[in-house]
Amino acid sequence: MRELMTKLEQASGLDRVGDRLQRAVQGTLRSQRVRDALHGVWLGHPLHPAMVQVPVGAWISAAVVDLLPGQRRAATALVGLGTVSALPAAVAGWNDWASLSRDQRRVGLVHAGANILGLTLYAGSLAARLNGRHGLGRALAYLGLSAASGGAYLGGHLAYKQGAQVSQSVSEMHLISDGWHAVGDLGSLPQRELVTREIDDVSVILYRHGDDVTVMLERCPHQSGPLGEGEVRQIDGHACVVCPWHGSAFRLNGGEVVHGPAANDQVVLPTRVVSGRVEARLP
Repeated sequence: MRELMTKLEQASGLDRVGDRLQRAVQGTLRSQRVRDALHGVWLGHPLHPAMVQVPVGAWISAAVVDLLPGQRRAATALVGLGTVSALPAAVAGWNDWASLSRDQRRVGLVHAGANILGLTLYAGSLAARLNGRHGLGRALAYLGLSAASGGAYLGGHLAYKQGAQVSQSVSEMHLISDGWHAVGDLGSLPQRELVTREIDDVSVILYRHGDDVTVMLERCPHQSGPLGEGEVRQIDGHACVVCPWHGSAFRLNGGEVVHGPAANDQVVLPTRVVSGRVEARLP
């Protein structure tokens, strides 16, 4: 499986289809608010993996209920619930997929293909059950569960091996040692400008507003973009740093994500001023 996954990540032949689909998804989901909602910005957590719990749970439950006598109606209801709920989960997944790097999109494309096959089989299962062909419906459902399980494996590879929609900055935070670390003199920090410093070789950005200083991890949680090279904008009355790579935006007074494709908040370190020096530590 390791070799197969590596070949899939390097399968440049998928790029022709993937690049066209990416443009189609981005062209369809033009609204920033819609994209943010589908990314899970409002939730502070990627939305797609949360949404897939409904169809997966319903389909697995249907597989169990199908083994019990006299439960045809219950099984049909569960298959129907899973099939209907898979559609909005898929939309959220395509929205996330369109903002990934090319090697991630290759795996994601096959992941989506497996899930589309599973959804098609479950739709066929539902139609068969509603027409009284419960034996065919059960067979199609088990085939659909097999396809969806393969898609779930690829989804796990995307998240845990390739880091898709996983906060890229948290691992850097664990490299910072305990205790307070000096990051600069308060008097030398410019007002309302980003300044980049390092704590234990971990890059952080400083932003001074009056006598308040924000110290935030510098690498964007979406794809490790350099926030220190980003732009400070006022969004909904808050000063925010905007990633120069993909446009994710984070409040500088708390780290909350306000625009995707990032769905996770950025880490902000507690600060204090001692004898005119700004110090920061781990949360």
